[in-house]
Amino acid sequence: MTEILHIPLDDIDDSALLRDRLTLDEHALTTLHASILTDGLRQPIEVFAQHGDTPYALISGLRRLTVFRRIHARHPDRCATIPVFLRAPTDVAQAMALMVGENEVRSAITPWEKGTLILGCVENGLFPNLDTATEALFPALSRQAQSRLRGFALVVQNFDGALTNPRNLSARRMDRLAAACRAEMIDLMLMTLDEHHGAGLETQWRALVPTITEAILTPEDPEIDPKPNGRPRRALRLRSGVTLRREWTRTGWTIRINAKHSEHPEIVDDILDVVEKWFQEG
Repeated sequence: MTEILHIPLDDIDDSALLRDRLTLDEHALTTLHASILTDGLRQPIEVFAQHGDTPYALISGLRRLTVFRRIHARHPDRCATIPVFLRAPTDVAQAMALMVGENEVRSAITPWEKGTLILGCVENGLFPNLDTATEALFPALSRQAQSRLRGFALVVQNFDGALTNPRNLSARRMDRLAAACRAEMIDLMLMTLDEHHGAGLETQWRALVPTITEAILTPEDPEIDPKPNGRPRRALRLRSGVTLRREWTRTGWTIRINAKHSEHPEIVDDILDVVEKWFQEG
């Protein structure tokens, strides 16, 4: 049976590892707070020994540790120490995998948070690439499930800071964004989001739907002559600031023009004149 230690709260560093949970739900903390006050801590947290001023690093149990610290701050005679299981991971990467495994069982982590964790591990040099990070952090998942998580990381990599409240994205929407990224629609989606910067997530999503639909339903464009770079032109940004982009719909193509009427009052008429000249001549 694993020995349970009791360690002072100040001896535990809860920021030594990247966390897979970006925020703590206050309602869940309040519920856990009441439970601990009534019944005590039912499951010890997990830590490992480390060098430095703080002798232990937290693996799993951030919410439990947070509640203990709150109780101790209000009642100095209570919860000065917390029950822990002392683990011995071979390195930080293995400690990360232990944290992920524990949280996968205990509580739901959003798709955006999972993608953020995988990407963060790569950016901090814990793993060389997204493939290796995903396989190490989620070894029990199937190849298909791991591929899905790599897609989540790809979405975070490209849209962090561009989307409003991305933690509210469902797994299905993250899948669709990942598909659009893999179809090389990133620039077009970022252009769309730039036009809706600061808008609510639902507004942003509605604006992205035509591009995402094109990526999913039209993986190839045989009717379009390839450009020199081998890809069809999907958007055109003029020096005047006017942007034109094509959007695929179930009934055909739509050209969307982004221009302020006050600055370019005749832009639509000018474009129609050019199109008429092209196709009516001869």
